[in-house]
Formats: sequence, C-alpha cells, structure tokens
Amino acid sequence: MNSSKSPGLAGFGILKNTTCHTEKKISVFFSIIFMTVGILSNSLAIAILLKAYQRFRQKSKASFLLLASGLVVTDLFGHLINGAIAVFVYASDKDWIRFNQSNILCSVFGICMVFFGLCPLFLGSVMAVERCIGVTKPIFHSTKMTSKHVKMMLTMVCLFAVLIALLPILRFRAYQIQASRTWCFYKTEHIEDWEDRFYLLLFSCLGLLALAISFLCNAVTGITLLRVKFKSQQRQGRSHHFEMIIQLLAIMCVSCICWSPFLVTMARIGINESRSKETCETILFALRMATWNQILDPWVYILLRKAVLKNLYKITRGCCGMHIVNLHMWELSSIKNSLKVAAISESPVSSKQINLQPLNSVGQ
Repeated sequence: MNSSKSPGLAGFGILKNTTCHTEKKISVFFSIIFMTVGILSNSLAIAILLKAYQRFRQKSKASFLLLASGLVVTDLFGHLINGAIAVFVYASDKDWIRFNQSNILCSVFGICMVFFGLCPLFLGSVMAVERCIGVTKPIFHSTKMTSKHVKMMLTMVCLFAVLIALLPILRFRAYQIQASRTWCFYKTEHIEDWEDRFYLLLFSCLGLLALAISFLCNAVTGITLLRVKFKSQQRQGRSHHFEMIIQLLAIMCVSCICWSPFLVTMARIGINESRSKETCETILFALRMATWNQILDPWVYILLRKAVLKNLYKITRGCCGMHIVNLHMWELSSIKNSLKVAAISESPVSSKQINLQPLNSVGQ
C-alpha cells in the first residue's frame, strides 16, 4: 500500500502483469536508428535554412524561414532528448525501480513526449495558416506578417505546448510508465477518474485540430494556386506553382499518415479505456509512426525544393521517355509574385502611369 502511493513507484504493480514483451536488441536498434536519422536530417535542414536565409533576406520569405527554423529546431531537440532517454532506458534493461526512485526521469520523459509531440503539430498548422494568408491575402501578409509578429507567434506556440505538458505536474498527477516500460506518458491503463481521461482527450483533440487546420489551409492554398495557374495564359503562370503544390500534398499526406494512428488511439483510450482493444504493441507501433513525422518534416518543408524537383523531373522524364510538361524555366514563387504585383500596383509611379494612359489615348 505504501509503495502504491509513492510517486516514484507509480504504476509498477500494474506493469508486472501488463508489460508487453519487446526484444531488447530490436528495440535498441530502432531507437538508435530513429534518433540518428532524425538528428542528421534535421541538422541538414538547419544548414540549408541558414544558407537560404543568407541568400534571401527578403520580407516575403522571412516569416516562412523563421517558422521552418522553429519547426526543425524543435524536431532536432526532440530527437536528442527523447532519443537519449529512450536509449538510456534500454541500456539500463528498463529497470525503472533502480534509476527512477523519485519519478523525476519519468516526469521529464513524459513532459518531453507531450511537448515535442504537440509543438511540431502546432508549428505545422501555423505554417499552413501563414502560407494560406501569403497566397490569398498578399498585401495583408506583407504588412502584418513581420519578423517580430512571427517571433511572437513562435513564443506563444512554445509556451502553450509547455503549459499542456506541465498541466499534470501542476495538478499533482505524475506521468505513468507505459506497459512496454520504455516511455512515459499520460495514464493509459486502469483509468479511474475524469482527469486522466481529460489529459488524453486534450492531447488528442489538440493534435487532431492542428492537423485539421493544416489540411484546411493547405487545401485552400492549393485550390487558389490551381485557379491562378489555369487562369493565367502566360508561360510563367504554368510552371512556378508546381513546387508549392507538391509541397502542400506532401505535408498533408505525411502529417496525417504519421500522427493519425497515435492520436486516434489515445482518443479511443480516453473515451472508453475499459472497452478499448488497443494492445501495447499497437500503441508502440503508433508511437513509432508519429516519430517518423519528425524525421520526415525537414525533408518535406525544406529539402523538397525546386532544385530537387527539377532533378526528379529530369530523371522521370528520362525513364519514361515522355515530354509531360516543360519545366526548364522556373519563376519566382507564387507568394513573391503576388507581393511584387501588389507592390507595383500600390506604388505612386504605377498609379500615375495608369492614370496617364487614358489621357494619352484621348490625345492620340
């Protein structure tokens, strides 16, 4: 009875009967591979971001570069911290009683799991909203979406994610060691009251809401770009939207495929834990799929650039032997073109020229 009330031994009696058996060598291999690939891909993305920021110090790209930098840095630290703790747990043979007497490590692990899970989803939705505003409202984007405002949004998103992660600690609810004994999260077994369900549902609803916002904004952006592409009769209107459309499709597919299983699983457990048929292996598989989103984020947002797309197009064209679309001339992005047109239309010189044209035609 005393050990069950102790926060340092919370959940150990339950884990003895519900622990799912995972082979140590395979689990350590997966953890090391995920951490290594995530660190390398995000480090490469950071290097590309820094190079792009030095080359393009323009207002139209500043907000995107800041948000993308925040996303990549968050993913990088997530792999470093969570991966290091997971490898340590496996190396210690998952003996939580020996190295987690005060429950500090489990609490830190749970906070990091929640924070580094929600923060990339929030940043992805903010990037989708920013991109939608940039395409549909270019003048508003150029005047209101400044670097200062973007930094404030980044700070607010991070603080909100920290608040959600610290909520159980503030309510004196300890994070629980999960059935696989390899990670910590909200209580997912033997849920007794509404508060345990609330944390699971809050995490799932916020994650699904972020995915829904991203899907909606990316859909609006894609439809807008397609309308501009079909209405434009000039050559540049047929090619410069291709990069953005490919990125939007990749973002929606990767985020939904990777995160939906884990979020839906947590929601099902929160709604009706007693009748939930989710096994330990199912939850662990869904967690690994969610981890892949943080690995693929830099490749989707940063590395899927027009230079890569041009090379892929050349390879595809060479393999297929077909002339699909002539993409040898790549123009500026749609956001930059929209801002350029808006700036020209608002300039006093252009307005004078427009006003003088009818006078000249009358004089002629």
